[in-house]
Amino acid sequence: MANPISAANAYASVAKLTSNPAAALAKGAGIPEDSATSFSSVLKEAVGALNEMGRKSDTQARAAANGKANMVDVVTAVSETEVAIDAVVAVRDKVIAAYEEIMRMPI
Repeated sequence: MANPISAANAYASVAKLTSNPAAALAKGAGIPEDSATSFSSVLKEAVGALNEMGRKSDTQARAAANGKANMVDVVTAVSETEVAIDAVVAVRDKVIAAYEEIMRMPI
């Protein structure tokens, strides 16, 4: 069951992501900041984690439909997935904006 501390930790993680996205993604994916990993591997791990969160919320929703889960747990799982999707979309938007900015630069 979710508690206020876990919610505060989730919001703190999102705040760290917006202040320093590269370090937060590397830390969240379990990658040392000084490691020489590729962006594609970090992205693949982030999408994998997001997919796992989606499966968890789907499992909780099915259990609730069968009357075997607490609604608070279902809402918490769905909210966590929504926050993760919003974070991934925000990072995607920043990457696209950076790419467009680079493409506008004169050679």
